[in-house]
Amino acid sequence: MIAKQIKGYEKIEKYDTETTAIIAENYKSIIENLGENIYREGLEKTPERAAKAMQYLTHGYGLDPLEILKSALFTEDHKQMIVVKDIEVYSMCEHHMLPFFGKAHIAYIPNGKIVGLSKIPRVVDAFSRRMQVQERLTDQIKDCIQAALNPLGVAVVIEAQHMCMCMRGIQKQNSVTTTSSFTGAFEKDKTRKEFISLVSNKLS
Repeated sequence: MIAKQIKGYEKIEKYDTETTAIIAENYKSIIENLGENIYREGLEKTPERAAKAMQYLTHGYGLDPLEILKSALFTEDHKQMIVVKDIEVYSMCEHHMLPFFGKAHIAYIPNGKIVGLSKIPRVVDAFSRRMQVQERLTDQIKDCIQAALNPLGVAVVIEAQHMCMCMRGIQKQNSVTTTSSFTGAFEKDKTRKEFISLVSNKLS
């Protein structure tokens, strides 16, 4: 644990010391093998910083998404669609270890239970802060909500830009990947269209 105090502000960072040291040493080797001088001023502390950053970017491995949802379930006789849209998504492509980011749009139709609204973005974070592919991420969010609430249906759509496509390879900077996954009532065309309409429209 590292505590930093700046004019009355205290920042506390918690990282496993042994894990950080191991990852930092690997980053040091990578930087040296790229032809850089690891001992120059700008890079001297980079391996440790990168090690901490990677642990933060993948901290979802230490979270239980199902328990996050179960911690805030409430009995409610509401059977209309509940939509949480424009949830920011930040994840790491497992193929190239480069970021992909965008927005998730999620809906469910309750079946006697609702969940605290803040828990849905927390579930998105719990799954996205891992080594991922967008297709799996979409399904995992859907399956978790279905398992926790047993709703009449779940819909998940994710729109994201992938740095492995923008920065390297095909280098298409404006490309966006959209994935979707549905259960129950959302497998019906009418319900799915209502969801897409609500996600696409901007409230004035």
